[in-house]
Amino acid sequence: MRLAPDMTRWHGRIDAAEGLLGRRWHQIVRPLTATAPPGAVALLGFACDAGVARNHGRIGAQAGPDALRAALGNMPVHQCKTIVDAGNIACADGAMPGGADGLEAAQAELSATIAALLAAGLFPLVLGGGHEMAYGNFNGLAAHLGRQEKTPRIGIVNLDAHFDLRLGQQGSSGTPFRQIAEDCAARGWPFRYCCLGVSEFANTEALFERAAQLDVVWRRDDEMAAAQMPQTVATLQQFLAQVDHVYFTICLDVLPAAVMPGVSAPAAHGVALETVEALLDAVAASGKLRLADIAELNPALDIDQRSARVAARLVARIANRIGTPHA
Repeated sequence: MRLAPDMTRWHGRIDAAEGLLGRRWHQIVRPLTATAPPGAVALLGFACDAGVARNHGRIGAQAGPDALRAALGNMPVHQCKTIVDAGNIACADGAMPGGADGLEAAQAELSATIAALLAAGLFPLVLGGGHEMAYGNFNGLAAHLGRQEKTPRIGIVNLDAHFDLRLGQQGSSGTPFRQIAEDCAARGWPFRYCCLGVSEFANTEALFERAAQLDVVWRRDDEMAAAQMPQTVATLQQFLAQVDHVYFTICLDVLPAAVMPGVSAPAAHGVALETVEALLDAVAASGKLRLADIAELNPALDIDQRSARVAARLVARIANRIGTPHA
């Protein structure tokens, strides 16, 4: 179900003596309306971790969107000056007939909302929530582009310790990109997927084999040290050159556990924050970015709001790289 934005969650410091140059996000964010200017960043929460529960993970990511908003409130305003809050998509959480968790309904609502935001000329930036939201996000972008192009060349860039290509009778946080691959095959579209930060110790041989069968582009976390940055960026740039539209998703468990403790599956190795930010900048600079999300923030597992602050930094960096400045 779609929940209206709760603007009381936006608060923070006010530096009145600094004037307009001293503004923070809580002072400029507005609820989504039909008059939102094209190019505005639209924050949409996916308050659901039913997919994490189905995947036998540690639940709590449904509280991620509002924790991110709290961390974003004090973010200083820089390049991006027009931000709207589109509220949250929430699971029914067992309230459906038979005690169902409502995941598929939430994904469908997410997809429809993403398509509507794109049609309005906005840039959707989704705050998670479990990574099962990737299925809804991609389908929203596909629905929007499918009305304009017969076979849109969409590329998925996922910074993640996991391929999320698992088999299963039900969708979960471990299956979204396999589900997307199947949908692309049904549409007659190519499946273009680049996963950076994959852990050899968090993915089975079956997953590596499936990734190879699907022609997935990937680099392991132990191939993404600072000294290997030129090779990592080259891999990304080669992938970006083959697509026209990019869906960019960051699963926070790609970061080291010391930096990102507040996730279901903290990384023993991970990819350094400076590498993640450099890859984010490269995707944004391509001019092909249409949709982005931050997945798997679990405030219940956070330490001193460390994870929320890092996630908020990534959200703000995306917004500043792509947001259209308005007064």
